[in-house]
Amino acid sequence: MASFFLSFSLFFITVCAEDGFLHYMVTSCEFNSTELNGIEYTLSYYYNKLEILTFRSSVGKYVGYTAIGEFNAERFNNGPEVIQRRARKETYCLGNVGSFTERALTKSVEPSVRLHSVAPPAGKHPTMLVCSVYSFYPKLIRVSWQRDGQEVTHDVTSTDELADGDWFYQIHSHLEYTPRSGEKISCVVEHASLSKPKITDWDPSMPESERNKIAIGTSGLILGLTLSLAGFIYYKRKARGRILVPSN
Repeated sequence: MASFFLSFSLFFITVCAEDGFLHYMVTSCEFNSTELNGIEYTLSYYYNKLEILTFRSSVGKYVGYTAIGEFNAERFNNGPEVIQRRARKETYCLGNVGSFTERALTKSVEPSVRLHSVAPPAGKHPTMLVCSVYSFYPKLIRVSWQRDGQEVTHDVTSTDELADGDWFYQIHSHLEYTPRSGEKISCVVEHASLSKPKITDWDPSMPESERNKIAIGTSGLILGLTLSLAGFIYYKRKARGRILVPSN
């Protein structure tokens, strides 16, 4: 099973309203497996955003980073607190790690697909299509191309699965090709979230954004011609209504 990293934290915040100082503790379980030896339990104390004292299960004792932190580290390490903290890796983390891992690994999110064209590099095929696949999980995915139902294996390049930083991934596949009349080009996506491959056909017609630009431009041109014609008619009518007075 591929390695993974997860963490979860509990925050306890105590605010001293008298002078505005802030003291809080952060408890976390970090792990790369569901086994006990793959888990790190950490308890950190902060005062005014400064870490003053920490217990780590891999160290097995409290460590202070300031004068007050060192004082409390020595006090805790010589008392029952340190024994209790050593047990928290198993009593607190182990069960939570299992439930978190099960939910994460069984999660499956269907990808969204966008098929569009871009300008190809100079000297290449006249057309380059990009099949962009977004917001899918888990990471494993297959993106391929078809021409009239047959898989295309030449002039195809793809990026690796790119992590979005929020558990989701994206990938982009490029196809360089020479358009032929009547052919059908399709992007095929296979993923665990799909009961069957997701096929998106390329529509060579003008994109909606380009159609909107032309429609707006045409409307502006018609409006301009209409206003010009109305101004011309108004001018001609005013000119006819003028009375010419002969000079003496």
